[in-house]
Amino acid sequence: MPDAYGVDTLADLMMDLISRPRRNRKSEAIRAFHRETVLAPQHLVYPVFIHDGKGTQPIASMPGCARLSLEALLAEAEGALSEGVSAMVLFPAIADELKSSQGEEAYRADGLVPRAIRALKNRFPELIVVTDVALDPYSSDGHDGIVQGGKILNDETVEVLCKQALCQAQAGADIIAPSDMMDGRVAAIRDTLDDAGFTDVSILSYTAKYASAFYGPFRDALDSAPKFGDKKTYQMDPANAREALRELALDESEGADMVMVKPAGPYLDVIHRVREYTTLPVAAYQVSGEYAMLKAASQNGWLEEKRVVLESLLGIRRAGADVILTYYARQAARWLRQ
Repeated sequence: MPDAYGVDTLADLMMDLISRPRRNRKSEAIRAFHRETVLAPQHLVYPVFIHDGKGTQPIASMPGCARLSLEALLAEAEGALSEGVSAMVLFPAIADELKSSQGEEAYRADGLVPRAIRALKNRFPELIVVTDVALDPYSSDGHDGIVQGGKILNDETVEVLCKQALCQAQAGADIIAPSDMMDGRVAAIRDTLDDAGFTDVSILSYTAKYASAFYGPFRDALDSAPKFGDKKTYQMDPANAREALRELALDESEGADMVMVKPAGPYLDVIHRVREYTTLPVAAYQVSGEYAMLKAASQNGWLEEKRVVLESLLGIRRAGADVILTYYARQAARWLRQ
């Protein structure tokens, strides 16, 4: 009833309330009726580090991750497939003596990555093998492109990237993923693959790859940090979101089959913008720094690992990602199937 001032009391207002959103939250079964976002193992891609030696080499800044020998890689792939993770992306730790200013090791037919691709596809033909196209693991300068006079050369780098992509396709890669951020590389790689008869090999472009501080553990894992300067002249400025749409338009016009935003967690707004502007599948990379933070906080007892990891992945999906690259892929898949 109205009080002396003609205002209903809170109790009266609540009695008259018709819409009660909590009715749709009262049980798990009812919550599942209208759950808007679904996270499942098929949405996950598993990034793995490989080395040309024996056994595994733990990575201190990424607890639970290691550089894998080819034998260990096969065992890891078998485990991932059994848990519902059907795609892996390969990142090589290259010996210093094989690195050079031109990155020739990137397209050697019997190099580490081509041998790993062949081993995986021979043993697990159903596995989707994704490969990274960039020169930083192979460069004595630690940059994604060829360096001359302190400048990263664009067109000269693209020529090498095309050789690298073709080498990977010839070895059996299903998806080529250029992460270098050189201008025009998607079109050049598409033409190279098509001219060689690899029209069915897909291109997953790192469309919006930011010059992020979250890559540190990854560079430790591959010993691929720049030997001078930084990557700000070719990777995107973290302050920019509209620029991602320009990169998206270019990648679409050049023939990309899928597009990616990297990192994921700090760039959920960019993932959402990209999703709104394209009909292509959108991937997002939960990078090494994101993994390391979640892992360290969980190991210290500050966060509940399972819940926080699944929530972070769900948030990336909710932002618009169809596919998530995450070092948690196998663990998350197991948790999701429990």
